[in-house]
Amino acid sequence: MTIYPASRERHESELSLAELRGAGARMAPHWVTPASPAPAPVSPALIHGVVVPAASARLIDATAEYGG
Repeated sequence: MTIYPASRERHESELSLAELRGAGARMAPHWVTPASPAPAPVSPALIHGVVVPAASARLIDATAEYGG
């Protein structure tokens, strides 16, 4: 196996984390994607084949945001 030594000195082309984050923040507006329309709601009667373990159902049911 060949071992390639890594240089510890900083090269001018390397960026610090702060510089990299700043560059990403400046580029972010260029990456805007159009908003996709929200999917149409589906009636619970049309959902088939979803199996939830009883323990998971009890956990969700006991959670204030979802059940009780």
